[in-house]
Amino acid sequence: MRRFFTLCLATIASITTLSAQYIVADGGLTSAKAPANTIAALEAASKAGYAVKCDVNLLNDGTIVVVEGPWLGEKGDPDRMNIQRSDYAMLSSKLLANGEAVPTLDAYLNKVVELGDIHLIIEIKEHATPQAESELARAVVTKVKEHKLQDSTDYQSSRQHVCNELKRYAASSATVYFMGNNLTPEYVEGLGFSGISYTVETFKRIPRWINEAHKLGLKVAVRGVTSADNGAWAKKSGADAIITTTPATIKK
Repeated sequence: MRRFFTLCLATIASITTLSAQYIVADGGLTSAKAPANTIAALEAASKAGYAVKCDVNLLNDGTIVVVEGPWLGEKGDPDRMNIQRSDYAMLSSKLLANGEAVPTLDAYLNKVVELGDIHLIIEIKEHATPQAESELARAVVTKVKEHKLQDSTDYQSSRQHVCNELKRYAASSATVYFMGNNLTPEYVEGLGFSGISYTVETFKRIPRWINEAHKLGLKVAVRGVTSADNGAWAKKSGADAIITTTPATIKK
């Protein structure tokens, strides 16, 4: 009986661990008809049952947009645009490959609410000044609260300053991932952040960081995963989130 009870506990623990691990579609589930960070890619990811990571930038008129940036358009394109130096009237005039305009964060979060049950990671991109980054971090958290998505939204940034701002303003339930790749889990925990989001190459070079992070109570996201082999490695490693542009391959 005792052995049976122990086996039951082990099974429950295994199920709990598995359910806590999720695949994050980087930019949504992308295709020719759904470029990264578009509403179409968000809808496709929701339909497939993935979490979503999106990128946000602040325009010079105060509008927050969902786009990787800081440039829109390829090098050599005469219409190439520096997103952070543009206003939304300028930006929305340059349509994406599928005919969509770059979405505002408000429009994007409205769609998240409409679709329901989406775990979202918002990445705050680097900006020219700490003041701009602070303004963006505060405004993003405010928008998330306005849409009542605090409990299903996490954040990440490569800037310690931005992570500090997010830690100050975000809901206590939110994970703030530091993306720097170069700080030990102990150092990140000492900074007061609640997770690390490092590349798969970093974690494969220093695999002990995953266990060390978990022992400190930090969440672990492995990003830049594109192959089935690296996806299997990340899943086996116990990462909490696997951020990938090829989620269908990783999910197999």
